[in-house]
Amino acid sequence: MKRRTFFQTGLAAATAAPFAGMLGLPAMAQGTQRLRIAMTLSDIPTTTGMPSQGGEGMRFAGYPVFEPLVAWNLREDTDRRAETMPGLAESWEIDPEDNTRWIFNLRPDVAFHDGTPWNADAAIWNLERFWDEDSPQFEVAAAGTAQGRVSQMSSWEKIDDMTIALITTAPSSYFPQALTQLLFASPSKFEEKGGDWGQVGQDPAGTGPFRITDVVPRQSITMQKNPDYWDPARMAQVDEIVLTPIPDANTRLAALRSGQVDWIEVPPPDAIPGLEAAGFEISMKTYPHIWPHIFSFNEGSPFLDKRVRQAANYAIDREGLAYLMNGTVRPASGYVPPEDAWYGSPTQDYKYDPDRARELLAEAGYGPDNKVPMKVLTSSSGSGQLLPVQMNQLMQQNLNEVGFACEIEVLEWGQLINAFRAEKDSPAREGADAINMSLSFPGPAEWQRWFHGSNLPPVGSNWGYWQNEEFDALIDQVGVTFDPEEVDALLARAHEVLVEEAPWLFVVHDMNPRALAPNVEDFDPAQSWYQDFTGIRMG
Repeated sequence: MKRRTFFQTGLAAATAAPFAGMLGLPAMAQGTQRLRIAMTLSDIPTTTGMPSQGGEGMRFAGYPVFEPLVAWNLREDTDRRAETMPGLAESWEIDPEDNTRWIFNLRPDVAFHDGTPWNADAAIWNLERFWDEDSPQFEVAAAGTAQGRVSQMSSWEKIDDMTIALITTAPSSYFPQALTQLLFASPSKFEEKGGDWGQVGQDPAGTGPFRITDVVPRQSITMQKNPDYWDPARMAQVDEIVLTPIPDANTRLAALRSGQVDWIEVPPPDAIPGLEAAGFEISMKTYPHIWPHIFSFNEGSPFLDKRVRQAANYAIDREGLAYLMNGTVRPASGYVPPEDAWYGSPTQDYKYDPDRARELLAEAGYGPDNKVPMKVLTSSSGSGQLLPVQMNQLMQQNLNEVGFACEIEVLEWGQLINAFRAEKDSPAREGADAINMSLSFPGPAEWQRWFHGSNLPPVGSNWGYWQNEEFDALIDQVGVTFDPEEVDALLARAHEVLVEEAPWLFVVHDMNPRALAPNVEDFDPAQSWYQDFTGIRMG
């Protein structure tokens, strides 16, 4: 990929402005409090209850409308990493006679948006939707997402009308955290729409504080306040939210400046000073998220050699990336940042050290006449991807200067997600040696999901097929450990293994940047990839 100027905001914004004026937002009734959000996605997420488009799909078209058994606490104590709390289950416990059997007491007096009740039958209907291929409601796309995110699920049973049991494949102390990724939709709506998920997506019903009222393919999703929401403390303050996909950062910027939208995800970094001077708020906060390259361990990959993996980690100028991104990211020396209780005391300290990178490559048999072949997949935009093309261009320069022959292939976001979920021999992986996919670390469920040797595609999300016996044993021990301090100690040791073995190129932790119009009030961002929109007001 040829180098080009990283940011050309003025020209790009000027050419993008006509597109921003064609957003085609629905007319707003007088006095309606409407929040208009521009996402980084190239298409709207699916709206049947398990959104596509990765974490950003869940953030915007998932949690506001559909809810999980176990939720994230996104409103309280936002100065610390978000923790789990009761959702559609008001409590849960492990069966004292079987530590793979979890009992969930469902929340009473909750109704779906279509007025039908939430109960054990509705819960099990949804589980069959995700895991039972013979059920009439089985939804292939949603099932793939659910199974990949909650790989511990084995079976379930109804105990009574408001109690269910979920059985895991092995003891898993972090199973409740994994269940934050499983959302529930109305069975009656599926019947009403003749068993057609496509029709359900046009008029879905969840239990959340917002309900979807209009879906325009590839253009917008409109959500309105749910006046009958079960939790009075989380009643929405705005009447309506409109979600629009705008993958180009400068087009999002033009839409914000022209008043077409009130909120944009990931503003162009060089535009931030001007936005602040014009009265826009730049919202940033540390949260559990990382922007890495994931190395392939397939046969023939140069990254089978640990020295090559470590060399790549020493080759990257992370401070330069932070400068490029105008402080919206911070250097990553591991999966979690150094101040985290899970960081431990790694033996490697990945800072910009091109000489060390060259030494390691020389030890591995590489040199000026024998460079390391490296094909990286990234996307043009997408959920948590920041500005992937520009960032990867700078990394490409760093890597090639020390002895890599780095090639970047840019895919559309949906293609990158398909590549991330594909098995090692799948053509969808494009023969790549690494993939640039932003990922999170809110709790142990993600450590198991991204790294454990049992969690390989298509069942799980260990894209690189990395397997390490010590790491797997530590995560298995976490699964049977319920003392928080012991869990912290186990994860700290697991992190030391990750940094030493370097299955990823640890690049940056982003700060969840977004730009808000001056009339967006009372948004207190959580330390989470997800956010609560119910407290926001429009001035």
